[in-house]
Amino acid sequence: MKQSVNMYQFERAFKNMDRCEQFSYDGLKALYEYLVEYEEDTGTEVDLDVIALCCEYAEYDSLKEFQANYGEKYESIEAISDATALIPVGLESFIIQQF
Repeated sequence: MKQSVNMYQFERAFKNMDRCEQFSYDGLKALYEYLVEYEEDTGTEVDLDVIALCCEYAEYDSLKEFQANYGEKYESIEAISDATALIPVGLESFIIQQF
């Protein structure tokens, strides 16, 4: 049995698991919207597993911060989006599906 959650419940799940620092509020909202759209586009339900989401996705404030973890092979946001799922968050910040 699956239960649908709204953005408030999604955010609360992260707070309840002491993972509210894993993503910014805007990042969490972007991740929620991405997952909802994914479900709608594919017809596949996503489990709300906070720990799994924290392991699978990471938020970066800039390309430079990303490059500190993944190297300078990825010279642009477009290069990153060619390699993995990329969710824009702000002007420079984004979330990736880690690889």
